[in-house]
Amino acid sequence: MKAYNPKQWSQILFFISKNDTLIRLAPLLVFVLIYTLGIAFFELEYLKLNEKSWVKNIPIMHGLLSFVISLLLVFRTNTAYDRWWEGRKHWGSLVNNSRNLALKMSVMLAENDEENRAFFKESIPKYAFALKEHLQSEQTRLSLDEADHPELSKIDLEKHVPNQVAQRMISKAEQLYKESKISGDQFIIINGELSSFTDICGACERIRNTPIPFSYSSFIKKFILFYVLSLPLGYVFSLGYYAAPIVTFICYVLASLELVAEEIEDPFGNDPNDLPTQKIAENIQKHVGELL
Repeated sequence: MKAYNPKQWSQILFFISKNDTLIRLAPLLVFVLIYTLGIAFFELEYLKLNEKSWVKNIPIMHGLLSFVISLLLVFRTNTAYDRWWEGRKHWGSLVNNSRNLALKMSVMLAENDEENRAFFKESIPKYAFALKEHLQSEQTRLSLDEADHPELSKIDLEKHVPNQVAQRMISKAEQLYKESKISGDQFIIINGELSSFTDICGACERIRNTPIPFSYSSFIKKFILFYVLSLPLGYVFSLGYYAAPIVTFICYVLASLELVAEEIEDPFGNDPNDLPTQKIAENIQKHVGELL
């Protein structure tokens, strides 16, 4: 996720990256510009339309459809941002629950119990890294220390890694209870944080695996395309060749809104505007290490 200062307008206005919508839409914008110039030449030079032509009434249709397309784009961007913000809230909960679990284990475990402290110091942030890799649909590669923690070395990277890490932590907590290193009440207290990891994972999977319905996404893209391609038919009559840059700019605005919505509706990827899950996982590792 790109960090920036929202108060520095000059940096925002004049900064163009390789992922900027202007660059990504450049081929489409060039096509629309040439297409509009072709329509203008055909209507003005070849057909030589006059004021009595029916073409001058086409902008009435665009005026009616502009309200519809604005509603669709507002709903599209709001839905995409809701998905992005919901993902951020779940990762915020993961940070808080990881800290709470580390706080409680640091108090419950004896100070000289270095083995069990090291286990939770490693496994709690490991869950965050495993969840990040799992949501990005990449094979999880974790640095497993077989000598110090053989429980973690049993994780199968071909299966659901976050569930396996959570299972190891729950098993370790139950073992501590059976060995009377923590009481039954303490086991119940930490069970909430242990269970919340799976709840957060399931919520993030729901966002990741449930995209915007295909019919809606396909319809709005076709609507934008047909709307833009029909603009020159009517506006050339009143604007002449000036319709080319105006229609191109309208295409840029409408298509950019759709591109932005596409980028943020899946907040767990590697796009510049996706959630900084790697940074969040590193912060969890840092804070848990300080506590344990």
